[in-house]
Amino acid sequence: MASLAGAQAVAQGAKPVEVAVTIRADQPGAKINRNIYGQFAEHLGAGIYEGVWVGENSSIPNTRGYRNDVVAALQKLKVPVVRWPGGCFADEYHWREGIGPRDQRPVKINTLWGGVEEDNSFGTHEFLDFAELIGADAYVAGNVGSGTPQEMSEWVEYITSDTKSTLAELRRKNGRDKAWRLPYFGVGNENWGCGGNMRAEYFADQYRQFQTFIRAPQDNKPVKVAGGANVADYHWTEVMLSQAAKDMDAYSLHYYTFPGRWADKGKSTGFREDQWASTLTNALRMDELVTKHSAIMDKYDPGKRIGLYVDEWGTWYEPEPGRNPHFLWQQNTLRDAHVAALSLNIFHRHADRVQMTAIAQMVNVLQAVILTDKEKMVLTPTYHVFEMYLPFQDATFLPAEFRTPDYAHGSWSIPAVDVSAARGKDGKLHIALVNVDPNRSATLTTKIAGAKTGNVSGRVLTAAAMDAHNTFDRPNTLQPTQFKAQRKGDQIVATLPPKSVVVLTVE
Repeated sequence: MASLAGAQAVAQGAKPVEVAVTIRADQPGAKINRNIYGQFAEHLGAGIYEGVWVGENSSIPNTRGYRNDVVAALQKLKVPVVRWPGGCFADEYHWREGIGPRDQRPVKINTLWGGVEEDNSFGTHEFLDFAELIGADAYVAGNVGSGTPQEMSEWVEYITSDTKSTLAELRRKNGRDKAWRLPYFGVGNENWGCGGNMRAEYFADQYRQFQTFIRAPQDNKPVKVAGGANVADYHWTEVMLSQAAKDMDAYSLHYYTFPGRWADKGKSTGFREDQWASTLTNALRMDELVTKHSAIMDKYDPGKRIGLYVDEWGTWYEPEPGRNPHFLWQQNTLRDAHVAALSLNIFHRHADRVQMTAIAQMVNVLQAVILTDKEKMVLTPTYHVFEMYLPFQDATFLPAEFRTPDYAHGSWSIPAVDVSAARGKDGKLHIALVNVDPNRSATLTTKIAGAKTGNVSGRVLTAAAMDAHNTFDRPNTLQPTQFKAQRKGDQIVATLPPKSVVVLTVE
C-alpha cells in the first residue's frame, strides 16, 4: 500500500477525469423507503452483549442496561428498523428462554458463533424496548429451522395481544402492560443453509405452513417476510415466488462483499490496490443480483406488492488477528465507506422494488457502523456514510444520466464515478457522488433538468490512505468535512478527490 506522501503525489500528478451529469428533476421516480437504511443485530460476538447491552449494574454509562453512547449514536443516525435475533442464531432461538427474571433464564451454548455461553439476558423485552428507545421499528426473525408453527404463533401473540389471554398476561407479569408494535416478522432465514439445509421446494411448503399461524390483531399485523435466496440462487426465487407469492408481503436476499474468494477474503486493513478494486467491483454486483431477482418477482408480482428486502449485506473479511475468529470483528475503513455508498446508490435506483435492507451488522460485527471496546466507542466510516445519506430517507428518487470513464486496475475495471439523486422531504435536491478511483480526482459538471439551481453546499468523506480508519485512540481520523462546489450558470461544477464520497445539497 502506498505511503501517505506517495498517495498524495499520485493524486496530485494524475489528471482529473471529466464526468458529465444530468439530474432529471422533471422525471421523479419511486420513494426511497427509509427502511433501506436498516440495521441487523445478531447474537454474535460482541454485537449484542457489550455492543448494545451491558446490564444495569455495568460501570459503562447505561440506561436500563443499554449503552448510552451507542443509543445516542443510533438515535442520531435515525435508524428506521433493526432486524433481530439473527441470522443463523434465529433458527436456534427459542423465545421463551429469553423472558422472565434474567437470573432465572436458562444458559445455553451459542453453537453457531464460537460455542460461548448465551445467558439469554437480552431477549424479547430487551430488544423491543431497545427498538423503541432508538426510535426504530422492530423486525423479528422467527425460528423455522428448529422451531414449530405453534412456537412462532405464540411469540407473535405474546408481543402483539392486548387481550386477557394467558400469553398477554404473561407479558404483563414480565413487565410490559401494553402490546408492542410488531411491524415486520421474518418467516425463515437462510433455510438453504444454516436455517435447515432445505431444498427450495421443501421450504416453500414450510413457509406456507408457518406463515399461516402468524396471527395478530388487525391493527398490528406484521409484514410477513419470506426467507429468500443466497446471492445468485435464482431457482430459489423462482420456486418461492411461483409457490408462495400470495402468502408473502416481502422476500429477502443476502449478499456479502469480499475481495477475492470466500476461502481467501483478505484483511480489513493493510490491503493492496487490487483488493480495493476487486472489493468495489464485487460490491457493484449487487445491481445485477437485485435486477435479476426483481425480474423473477415481476413475473409473479407485476404490481410490486411484495417488497424485496436485502436484509443482510456488507463486507466480510478474514478474522482479525488476536480476536475470536467466530466473533467476526473487523476494522472498518474508507473502502467499506465506498461499499456502503455504492450499495445505497444501487438500492436507490431500485426503489420501486427494494423496500428494506439491513447492513450486517450494527455493532462490532462485520461491516459495523459502531465499534466498542469496554467503555470506549468509535464511529466507523460506514456510520459516517449513513449519516451523510440521511436526507435520502423517504426522498423521491430522481434519475441521473452520467458519462464517466472507467477506473481500471489489473483485471478489474468499473465506472470511476457513481451518482444518485433525490428530492428530499425538505424540498431540497440531494446528490450522492462516489469517486472509486484511489489515484485520480474527478471533475463533474452537473445540470439539473426541470428545476432551478440555488445555493449548493456539501460534505466529503475521504483520506490519503485506502485503509484509513478510526481507532479507539484516534476516533476522529476519518469523518466528514465541508465540501465546496461552484455554480456556473445553470450548472454545478465539483471536483471529487480520489477515493471520496460526497453528498451535495442544492437549495
